[in-house]
Amino acid sequence: QVQLVESGGGLVQPGGSLRLSCAASGISFSINGMGWYRQAPGKERDLVAAISSGGSAKYADSVKGRFTISRNNAKNTVYLQMNNLKPEDTAVYYCTVTRTDHWGQGTQVTVSS
Repeated sequence: QVQLVESGGGLVQPGGSLRLSCAASGISFSINGMGWYRQAPGKERDLVAAISSGGSAKYADSVKGRFTISRNNAKNTVYLQMNNLKPEDTAVYYCTVTRTDHWGQGTQVTVSS
């Protein structure tokens, strides 16, 4: 059974930083691409960043230069380092195994003063 457990969300002031983690189990983690999506109230779930099994990363234009996705195959974990956070980054952030229907439960990120 595939499980994806996100952590690291919370309330942060504009300009602050957070690091999200997603621990995966039940999959061959090292051979799968992983991704982070986010969904704000009343909006669709959109891709934030993705990383291939080989470590190649891609980002949404809105987060380029501020967010960094990385993975630790020894720990079956994917990370999202978020710097210079803005109020428009407020959303529930979800971890996924790319090209599958496996999703985590989501973690709330709120950027507000």
